[in-house]
Amino acid sequence: MPKQDVLFILTVDTEEEWQWDDEFPQGHCSVKNVERLPEFQRFCESLGIRPTYFVDYAVANDQYGSAILKEFAEKNVAEIGAHLHPWCNPPYFGKTSEAESHVINLPYEQVEQKLDSLTSIIVNNIGVKPLSFRSGRWGVNAKTLKMLASRGYTVDSSVYPFYQNDFFSCLGAPETPYWPSFEDALSIGAQRSLMEIPITAGFNVKNFSVANAIHNTLSKAPFTWFKSIGLLWHTGLLKKLYLSPELTGDKDMLSLAHTFMSRNSPVIHMYLHSSTLLDGVTGLMNVENAFSVICERIANVINALQKVYNIRFCTISEAKLLLSNQPLQSGPLTSKQD
Repeated sequence: MPKQDVLFILTVDTEEEWQWDDEFPQGHCSVKNVERLPEFQRFCESLGIRPTYFVDYAVANDQYGSAILKEFAEKNVAEIGAHLHPWCNPPYFGKTSEAESHVINLPYEQVEQKLDSLTSIIVNNIGVKPLSFRSGRWGVNAKTLKMLASRGYTVDSSVYPFYQNDFFSCLGAPETPYWPSFEDALSIGAQRSLMEIPITAGFNVKNFSVANAIHNTLSKAPFTWFKSIGLLWHTGLLKKLYLSPELTGDKDMLSLAHTFMSRNSPVIHMYLHSSTLLDGVTGLMNVENAFSVICERIANVINALQKVYNIRFCTISEAKLLLSNQPLQSGPLTSKQD
């Protein structure tokens, strides 16, 4: 029996480092983590991975960081996309609140000015016009998608499937690539200028709709009193998972990938933050030698998947072109899945 085909994407939010429970940094951002990028890139190339680096203003404005990324682009070993962190991306409009740290909550005019500023510094310092975009701290709306398309962006990856908080929601969005509506970013539309490619997130069971309904119900009182979600997790009956080596061990990432493949997904999309390549600078991954842990998890997942599937490594814009020019095994670009 021939192996099932799948595109593998690895995206890296390439950004400043700071403790995420502290205030948002505006000036003099530390980007020491970019010193680990050459080693990380060599690791990716050893596996055949073609990463996409979503670069924010602080990194693009850094002499060393921009030079490293420019070298990757010139060698055509990676893609450079744009990553908008409102708090450290000029022009500034005062201190950034928690709500305003999500691009989706900013006034249109502010997003427009910040996006143009970000695009310009990437072009000037790294030497490429970015075609792909991810909002800082996730979330996107239709107006931002239209804005991106009007400036030549062809791929967005700001949708974080099955996630919501007090400031934005991605609930209800397709969990595999789709052409988003310019009226409702979480719904499929008729336009064909910009594709949404979410990160791989879901559950360890095939029926995501049922799993999500159970998970959402048990996340509310009175079920939270009995720690129902934790019980389901530890028994393995229901796990909400994200394909990220920062958040998820290799066994659970493989479980999620296999579940996606059982649903005939055309894409496996892993992500991480460049800042977690340094130990203890964000509070996200509190382990010693996080760089080695992240690389080991990625390698274990890739090696295991290659035994079962026919993996094609690509950047996120390459995936968009491939998905646009060939029929998909399932129908996420035209219809939602259960």
